[in-house]
Amino acid sequence: MRVAVLYFRNGSEKVKKIASYMARGIESLGHQVTLVDGETESDTKMTIFEYIVVGTTANSFFSGKISDSVSTFLQNAGRVSGTKSYGFIVKNGLFSSKSLHLLMKTMEKEGMFLKISDILATPEEAELIGKKLNIK
Repeated sequence: MRVAVLYFRNGSEKVKKIASYMARGIESLGHQVTLVDGETESDTKMTIFEYIVVGTTANSFFSGKISDSVSTFLQNAGRVSGTKSYGFIVKNGLFSSKSLHLLMKTMEKEGMFLKISDILATPEEAELIGKKLNIK
């Protein structure tokens, strides 16, 4: 399957590292994975992908808000409605659960079929989850 791991750094290089480990875990299952930086590759279309992983982090340590660039990217990414997906927030601060809720809400607003979501703390955890994702 063609899988996109879409990430939004939001000022944190840890998000990129966790996204790349997630991609490595998914690739180990035999899927074709494309890593997409949503902040710099804003013209990338998601229509060709059969599964989309979306990850980001909160705007700040004391905020549960996520960047508006997530919503903007998904609105302009072509057809994502009905696409199976996985969302993750990189643990950062006091309100990671709120950030995850906002990410899920943003993805579902675009019609994405969110199968599962998580708050991730380490790249190794991301790779393990990538290996266990039920991508079919």
